[in-house]
Amino acid sequence: MKYIDKTQTSTYEVKQSKFIAYLTPFHEFKKRLEQLKQEHPKARHFVVAYRYLNEFNQTIEYSSDDGEPKGTSGRPSLMVLQGSSLINLAVIIVRYFGGTKLGTGGLVRAYSESVNKVIKISTLIEYKKEKESKISFSHSSIRKVDYECEVLKIDIIKKVFDLEVTYTIKTDEISIKSLEKNLDRLITIS
Repeated sequence: MKYIDKTQTSTYEVKQSKFIAYLTPFHEFKKRLEQLKQEHPKARHFVVAYRYLNEFNQTIEYSSDDGEPKGTSGRPSLMVLQGSSLINLAVIIVRYFGGTKLGTGGLVRAYSESVNKVIKISTLIEYKKEKESKISFSHSSIRKVDYECEVLKIDIIKKVFDLEVTYTIKTDEISIKSLEKNLDRLITIS
């Protein structure tokens, strides 16, 4: 599975109708949709589809045709996200009607192609399940721990300096094992 960390956009035109697709991280979805509705007041439709993992590691999916004929826009857009194994993101397609009706098949193709186009130009990142852990170590090891966390791209969420230093970190299993191996006997993980 893959995800994105910043919004990408692309435009697809067919028979004077314009389909502007925005691929955005899921946590920005609602804000981005409201922003787009203000930026494009003359747009006819705002078709959406999203997929994300909830706290139980279940995939939650949703799509909306936003006034387009049932099953011609939201569902095909969601199917492209599924087929590309994308997660934790949303696609919003802003449609300007060009005066020529595309028919149901034409709409399915246009929405699918607009999502495919925006995916092609996006930088996709491999998804790894992350969890929070706590690591404790002596004050003399701070520099080494900070360095290893930076090299392994481990997010330090919280730092507590007491008799011992405790970091709350968020990372995947492979990185935590690498950190443990690289800092053998310097840290304790809980």
